[in-house]
Amino acid sequence: MGEVSADQAVRRFLSTIRVGDLCRGTVAEINRSRLSVTLDGFAARPLGVVGPLDGPWLRRPGEGMEVGQRITAEVIAVDSAEGQVLLSTAATADRELWMFLKRLQPGEILSGTVAAIESFGVFVALDDGPEHPVFPGVGFITFPELSWRRFEDASDVVEVGQRVSCEFLQFDTSNGEARLSLRALQPDPFATFTEGTEVGQILRGRVTKLVPFGAFVQVADGIEGLVHLSELAWAPVEAPAEVVQVADEVSVVVMEIDVERRRVVLSLRRA
Repeated sequence: MGEVSADQAVRRFLSTIRVGDLCRGTVAEINRSRLSVTLDGFAARPLGVVGPLDGPWLRRPGEGMEVGQRITAEVIAVDSAEGQVLLSTAATADRELWMFLKRLQPGEILSGTVAAIESFGVFVALDDGPEHPVFPGVGFITFPELSWRRFEDASDVVEVGQRVSCEFLQFDTSNGEARLSLRALQPDPFATFTEGTEVGQILRGRVTKLVPFGAFVQVADGIEGLVHLSELAWAPVEAPAEVVQVADEVSVVVMEIDVERRRVVLSLRRA
């Protein structure tokens, strides 16, 4: 009966907590993966959990914390089955930034200035909202979201100081960033290509890259298709360089257009 009563007490307490609430409590335990927190109003056992990605931005779990310390955190989930309240101290470490990011809606258009280009993506200083406490900008664009077209370096697409408008994708709670897409506001060249191209059609293109299994041919602006080794010539070949070289102008036949995988398969020998 004691265990049942304890479970009932936990469920009753959890029923009073909502996502978005601010909770206060005391750090009960610190380990490498999380903090356990005894929440005010329920002293029987720690119900609050701060996960490894939900602490203050760019800190390791438990860094700057000690057992017995009082904290305030935002509820990000209530797990009734496990009897836990998942908390974020990042939400209270920089409340203004958290609330700004939390209000953004997917698909919303944000404007700003390219603040930095790094090997892992591009930071954007947004026109609206607070500054980031650590990064050059609150907005962040991963490489795949920079452009529909293939590029070698991010500086081929944007430059520091450039004004950009992007679509908001999601709130990255682990870094306090607004994940953005620049390409979402650009015409999709693949969609344009598929609308005007059919299987069996002959196209002119330029060889852009040779790989062991074939050659890539650019057949439209931003569209490259693969000519497999077996489709380079009627006679067997061991390497694409036996038939074509980079920058060669060739005629190819469209063999397949895979819309879901955004892939175009071509044949040189059938042309």
